[in-house]
Amino acid sequence: MAGPSTDRETISANWRVFVANGIMIMSSFQYGVDFGLIGGLQAMVGFLQIFGFRAPKTPIGWNITTERQQLISSLMTLGAFVSSGGAGFLAKKLGRRHCLWIACGLCCISNIIMMTTVDINTLYAGRFLNGLANGLFMTFSQLYIQESSPAKYRGLFLTAFQFGTSFGTLIGTIVDWATAKKPGKPAYLIPLGIIYVVPAFLSVAMFFVPESPRWLLLQGHREAGVKALARLRPDGTDVEDEAEIICAAIERERELSGSVGLLDMVRNPIDRRRTIIAVCGVTSQAATGSMFIIAYKAYFFSMAKVTDPFGMSCVLSTAGLLALVMNSLIVVRYGRRRVLLMAGLTTCGILQLIIAITYHSNPGTKSTGKVLVALSCLYMMSYTGMVSPYAWLTGGEIPSQRLRSYTFGLSAAIGFFMAWLTQFTAPYFINPSALNWGPRYGFIWFPSSIITAIWVFLFLPEVKGRKLEEVNEMFEAKLPARKFEKYICLGPLRAEEEKSIRASSEKEVKGEEKARVEMKEVVEK
Repeated sequence: MAGPSTDRETISANWRVFVANGIMIMSSFQYGVDFGLIGGLQAMVGFLQIFGFRAPKTPIGWNITTERQQLISSLMTLGAFVSSGGAGFLAKKLGRRHCLWIACGLCCISNIIMMTTVDINTLYAGRFLNGLANGLFMTFSQLYIQESSPAKYRGLFLTAFQFGTSFGTLIGTIVDWATAKKPGKPAYLIPLGIIYVVPAFLSVAMFFVPESPRWLLLQGHREAGVKALARLRPDGTDVEDEAEIICAAIERERELSGSVGLLDMVRNPIDRRRTIIAVCGVTSQAATGSMFIIAYKAYFFSMAKVTDPFGMSCVLSTAGLLALVMNSLIVVRYGRRRVLLMAGLTTCGILQLIIAITYHSNPGTKSTGKVLVALSCLYMMSYTGMVSPYAWLTGGEIPSQRLRSYTFGLSAAIGFFMAWLTQFTAPYFINPSALNWGPRYGFIWFPSSIITAIWVFLFLPEVKGRKLEEVNEMFEAKLPARKFEKYICLGPLRAEEEKSIRASSEKEVKGEEKARVEMKEVVEK
């Protein structure tokens, strides 16, 4: 029969943290919806009639300038870079929930601008504001999940977070497919209209979840932090013990490294190592060229003369979604993250190379189009199933508690910057009015993916199933990456010893106090 501690580790016992993190996962759905919608708009006649130009020689009869294509897609990512880069400063005064409320407001304002304008410069401004919102969504929702989750379920929650992104992308792509043939502005106004749904839901739902317990404890609000833990943990859990362990780890970090600021991420050798690993881990997504396929899939398929490019974009998004389901059912429980990330990066690189060679050998034919769709589906399954979840997971698990907002914010910012760079430069390669490489763009991403896989093998530690305080201990021990997986942490043992010593001391004090009272009574008699 399972013991009480085992009973408290079940999903049913942890239903409150599942609900809270399920609400936070809606942030990634919002981010995915935006990607799914905007990539498709640039292949819609209704959108191109306003922001593009006639091009009879192209497959759809319309086109958009390379410059506009770059800015429409990349300004959102640039805005995300700016807001996620400022996460550390925002987190000093504002909790995770308050930053997400700001994101909801910015998202609605930006969408009003995009839906009402016919001026390209105003559209740019709306895209940038939308990026600021998405950067806050992606950064602070993941920080909340990382800080509130039990170690056993942290990987599952962050895989579900990536599921939210992929599912959002699929929904956005399906909506584009359903409205693409509508005449005039409704073709793109209807898709933009669904962007209001998630901010409205989140704005209300976040009133019913507590603030991040670790953030509250880091700010010195112990009573509030303990209450937040109690709301997120199963009934009967000794949250005082967990709070004590978290506070002890925070104090130890402060003793070892002192201040909390931007430069502290690189000042101390241990923090510098953690910062480099977190940044490189998140950026590994961009090394696969994923933003090229995710952001431009409909346009990419249209210019490659693939039959029904919007329908094939839906197939591509569905393939990625299936990979994440497989990941949550099998890989999160049994797989090792380093191995999966290396395998995913290598597979993505090889598929990009095959896509490029296939198109180069026989461009513009129906048979090539079918092969491109099949290979792109395999690519999306590899990327969403093995690369994206673990890249974000690395950025959240590796930083120290006191610098988590700064380090994860920097990691997300550089990840967004690299995604922006991919989106900004991709039109030069794939647009018929520029270099017209099309799928040959994959030649660039093969070596990039392989080099990143080698980095993972050499430098990325395995921290699956570890508490964040255990990760701290292993970095303080200055272990090489290959030794993290089998290292036995002493932190929990020390915590128990300290608890026993503290209990003994309290008992002795009470005994002495009782003896003094009894002596006093004897003297008075």
